Amino acid sequence: RMSGSGLEQIPFLQNCEDEDSDEDDELDGTQHRKPRVKLPSKALVPEMEDEDEEDDSEDAINEFDFLGSGEEGEGSPDPRRCTGEGTHHELESRRVKLQGILADLRDVDGLPPKVTGPPPGTPQPRPHEDVFIMDTIGGGEVSLGDLADLTVTNDNDLSCDLSDSKDAFKKTWNPKFTLRSHYDGVRSLAFHHSQSALLTASEDGTLKLWNLQKAVTAKKNAALDVEPIHAFRAHRGPVLAVAMGSNSECCYSGGADARIHSWKIPDLNMDPYDGYDPSVLSHVLEGHGDAVWGLAFSPASQRLASCSADGTIRIWDPSSSPACLCTFLTASDHGIPTSVAFTSTEPAHIVASFRSGDTVLYDLEAGSALLSLESRGSSGPTQINQVVSHPNQPLTITAHDDRGIRFLDSRTGKSVHSMVAHLDAVTCLAVDPNGVFLMSGSHDCSLRLWSLDNKTCVQEITAHRKKHEEAIHAVACHPSKALIASAGADALAKVF
Repeated sequence: RMSGSGLEQIPFLQNCEDEDSDEDDELDGTQHRKPRVKLPSKALVPEMEDEDEEDDSEDAINEFDFLGSGEEGEGSPDPRRCTGEGTHHELESRRVKLQGILADLRDVDGLPPKVTGPPPGTPQPRPHEDVFIMDTIGGGEVSLGDLADLTVTNDNDLSCDLSDSKDAFKKTWNPKFTLRSHYDGVRSLAFHHSQSALLTASEDGTLKLWNLQKAVTAKKNAALDVEPIHAFRAHRGPVLAVAMGSNSECCYSGGADARIHSWKIPDLNMDPYDGYDPSVLSHVLEGHGDAVWGLAFSPASQRLASCSADGTIRIWDPSSSPACLCTFLTASDHGIPTSVAFTSTEPAHIVASFRSGDTVLYDLEAGSALLSLESRGSSGPTQINQVVSHPNQPLTITAHDDRGIRFLDSRTGKSVHSMVAHLDAVTCLAVDPNGVFLMSGSHDCSLRLWSLDNKTCVQEITAHRKKHEEAIHAVACHPSKALIASAGADALAKVF
C-alpha cells in the first residue's frame, strides 16, 4: 500500500480516493450535504481577493507544488475553499482547485478549451461518474500541436439549424455518383425514362451506358463510383449529342463525323465484361454534311430532330426508309443552328436556336418557319447555346453566351423575362418534369437551380473543373426520379 504522500503525487489516483470518500459520506448522511457547484476558474480570482482564508488557501496550493514547477508566476487562480468540516469538504476543495490549475495550464499550452460543464448554480455530476484520465493529468506535457487546428467532417451528421428557411437552400450539394470512365470531355447526356440509368456522349468518340444501381463506395465519405456497363463505338470522331428514344429501348447519337447512329439499349443487368454485340448498332442516318450539334426526340410523334453545322435542321422517322422527312435550310436566314427541341404544348412544332442569337419556331406539317421569337437582347445579338421548352406551358427558354437566360412566349414570341444568370457563358439548360425548377450550367464551373415561379436562384454548386476555358457542357433531369446529372469538359459526369 502506498503512503499518503505518494497518493498526493498522482492526481488521477487522488480522484479515485475522492470517489471512495464520497461513497462513505453518502452512507453517513446525505441529508446534510450541500449541493456542490462548479466554479468557473476566471470568476474565482476576484472572489479570492475578498476572502480572509489566506492561510488555508496557501496550504492547499502548496499541496500541488509538483504541478506548478514550470508555471510559477503564470497567475494561476486561487479558488475559494468550500466551507464545512470533514474529509469530504477538504477533498472537494482540492478537486476544485485542481480544476482551476488545469484550466490555466490548458490556456498556457494552447490546448483546445475543455467543454464547460453546466452553468453555476446547477448541481455537479456525481464523482463516481466517468472520469477521463487525460482530462485529469492534462497540463503542459500533453499538447496536440497542429492537430488542434484540424476539424472532422462527418457526412452522417444531419444536424443543422433550420431556423431561417433561406439557410436550407444554402447547403452545399454533394454528388451522389461520379462517372469517371471517359478520356475526354463529356458533351451530352440523357437519362433512361424509368430506370436509374444514364447515357453519356464524349469527345473520346464513345457513348457509355451507366447503371446507377450498381454503385460501389470507393472511399469513406466519398461519392459513389460507377463503372459503365456498355460502351458504344462507331463514330469516327467526337460524339456531340445524344437523345433517348421511345420507352428507352433505343437511343440516337450525333457526332463530328456528320452521322447519326441509332442504337439498341442493352439489358441494364448485363455483365460489363461480356463480349461486344454487333447488333447493338441498329442503323446509321446519313444526310448532314457537317458536325451534328443537337438532337431531340419526340415520343408523341416518334420523330427525331437534328441540327448541324452545315446550316440545316432535319426531321427524321428512324423506322422508315428513307428516314429523312424534311429539311429546313437555315444558313441564309438565321445562320448556323446550335440547338433544337420539340415544344411540349404542340408536338408538331419544333424550336431552334442559332449562333446569330435568333430563336425560330417551325411547323413540321407545313415544313416552314412559323414564328421568330424575340431572343436578342438590347446589347445586341449573342450566340444561343441551348434552347428548351417548358413541359406544361407555352414557354421557351434560351441560354446565351452573354451570361444571360431569356424566357420567351411561344405563342406571341414576346420576351417574358431576361436575367444575367452566371459569371460566364450559359451553356446548357434543363427543366424538371414538373416544370417547377430550371437547371442551368455555365463555363464558370457552376450549376444553378432556379425557381420558375419567381426566377430566383435557390441552389448553386461548383460541379466541374475548367479545361481549355470550358467547364460544363450539358445538364439533364430524370423524367421520373429525383436525379440531376451534369457533363463537363473535365471528362466527368456527375449525378446529384
